[in-house]
Amino acid sequence: MTTRASASPATHLGGSPARFRDLLASEWIKTRSLRSTPWTIALTVLFVTGAAVVATLTDHAAGSGPAGFLPFDAYPQAGSWTLMLVAGSTGALTAVSEYSSGLIRTTTVAVPARGSVVLAKAVVVAALWTVVGAAVSTSSFLASQAVLSGRHAGVWITHAGVIRALTASALLAPVCALVGLGLGVLLRHAAVTMVTSVFTLLMLPTMFSESNRWSADVKHAMVSAAWRRLTENWGPQPGSLGYTATVPGSWIVYALWPLITVALAVVVVRRRDV
Repeated sequence: MTTRASASPATHLGGSPARFRDLLASEWIKTRSLRSTPWTIALTVLFVTGAAVVATLTDHAAGSGPAGFLPFDAYPQAGSWTLMLVAGSTGALTAVSEYSSGLIRTTTVAVPARGSVVLAKAVVVAALWTVVGAAVSTSSFLASQAVLSGRHAGVWITHAGVIRALTASALLAPVCALVGLGLGVLLRHAAVTMVTSVFTLLMLPTMFSESNRWSADVKHAMVSAAWRRLTENWGPQPGSLGYTATVPGSWIVYALWPLITVALAVVVVRRRDV
């Protein structure tokens, strides 16, 4: 009688299972080996910082004072939307590029624990874009201050709302990058992932207003709306008919978006074929 030998699920062709730190090292090599990575980061920092300088020069010429310049000068919408777009797209490409090239099959043969691969990608993406976000946030604030200090209109870092705006703008990059990564694993198609990422992060919040409670609740659950609330250093205007998001609620939005998208990606990738 002939029997068929079966391998234990815990073993694979490479010998002992890969450790998580080995997966981290592998994902970091994949990221830094791309020649586009340093250029993308450098151009993003340059553009976002330049947007802060332009906004500061424009608003100061229009006569805005130091109490009102911070969220819209140091962190103008044009620069922050660019950061969201680049971070989300780069995070998505981290996963989509492997699916489009077929490298994901080699990866899953070497490491059958697909969930661990996704988590390793998430850690590397989060670490890289946290550093980039911190650099962009700090450089934007310092560049804005360099312009205003020469005109005796600058503020200290202890000024109301500065620390919160710095932190929110720095974390905007890893939040969007992780959302993009999760969408990339879920959708696996470059064009569909890019369109979905841009629509979710940038376009969808503009479809809702703060005049109605339900519409405001949906809007406040979006990343861009949470960023805007966290970079503001004043409350709702007296007599305003709009519903304003809370600061704690905006921090929760920051935390939930990457957690949910990455968790869904881990669950889905474990249950479907490559």
